[in-house]
Amino acid sequence: MEFVKPLPTTKAPAEWFTGDVWFDVIQAGEEPSRLRANMVRFAPGARTAWHHHAVGQTLHVVSGTALVGTRDGTLLEAHPGETVSCPPGEEHWHGATPDRFMEHLALWESPGDGRPETTWLEKVTDDVYGAARIRDH
Repeated sequence: MEFVKPLPTTKAPAEWFTGDVWFDVIQAGEEPSRLRANMVRFAPGARTAWHHHAVGQTLHVVSGTALVGTRDGTLLEAHPGETVSCPPGEEHWHGATPDRFMEHLALWESPGDGRPETTWLEKVTDDVYGAARIRDH
């Protein structure tokens, strides 16, 4: 057992995000582990582009309110302590509300077979971002 040396906080690339987003890599597993874990901080209004993960993704909200949208128009509103699971291959996006910072723990795995962990697509439009939210679960 050992402490993992922390990597510097990184600004998320503008081609994959709208607005200011920063992340800390918690774990970038090396074989045989395929675990990926990042603490991600979104400024108000910031969000990912559309994307999907080869073996899915889990988002655990730490602070603020997270918005998580899917291609069918579903837009979930998740609060601290809540966890959202995105199945393998589901195109989705996530980000902060327009008026609050948001922080979540993002967990996913490398597929281990040469496929990309994450496939990035186009940016989320303001209309999609501003759609009606679902809070019921």
